[in-house]
Amino acid sequence: MIIVVDGLNRERYTRLLDEMFALRARVFGKRLGWEVDIKEGKEIDQFDALDPAYVIGVNDEGKVVSCVRALQTTGPHMLSDVFSAILNGEQPLRSATLWESTRFCVDTEALDRGKCRNSVSYATCELMAASLEYAQQSGISDIVTVIDPVMDRVLKRSDCAPYGYVGKTTPMGKVSAMAALLDCSDERINKIKDFAGIEGDVFMDETQAAALADPVEPVIDPSVMAAILAARAAPEQDSSSLLEQYCLDQATAANSRDELHAANRLAGVLFEEGMISHQRPRFFVC
Repeated sequence: MIIVVDGLNRERYTRLLDEMFALRARVFGKRLGWEVDIKEGKEIDQFDALDPAYVIGVNDEGKVVSCVRALQTTGPHMLSDVFSAILNGEQPLRSATLWESTRFCVDTEALDRGKCRNSVSYATCELMAASLEYAQQSGISDIVTVIDPVMDRVLKRSDCAPYGYVGKTTPMGKVSAMAALLDCSDERINKIKDFAGIEGDVFMDETQAAALADPVEPVIDPSVMAAILAARAAPEQDSSSLLEQYCLDQATAANSRDELHAANRLAGVLFEEGMISHQRPRFFVC
């Protein structure tokens, strides 16, 4: 399944991002021999600081098995600032409706061969379809992507052949690189899905995404601390009842899933510390 991590939610998915950066290091640094900056086993460059969007594929165990980065072309991007040799003297492509897609990679060691759901072929097509679909939903009409000849052949075999190229094929590390153009059309997306036998929505739902988020430590705000201090000063029975009622009030007043989770986590912490005798009932937010 696919999840999109961007500037709005990246603080909630640091574990997924760390796994993604580690996968990029293995693929681009070790396997392809590109001249990339790897620190502590993770490949991160200057463009990762520009709040790009990451389309990330995970397996049934919630581990990252594929990823690709989407970046606007109206500002700094790899084709204009790093791979400019590919342009062969041409001006960089810049448009509000054109995204640059880079760092496309799949974990060939963790995935199987063949065309099953847990295969390299399926994960590759799922990531391609998802990245195009996400771009389309964001108002993007076309993508320029820096790829090697192997990926170019994969695109053509997957019924996703580029409609054009920019500049020339240029040596990069152990392989060559080129800039290909893809439209974000329904026709292209459907062809990829049909080739791989992908049915239904490739993106995970909110419940699945929430399960992959980083654990959040309970944050006790001043009003909660005041209630705890007041409870500690009260008789033991009153203290426990006061805190239990506070947790119940917080859960009842929750307006979002995050607020409800915070109330439940607080009740769990107080119960483990022996400050309340029962964990109050849990509620559900629609």
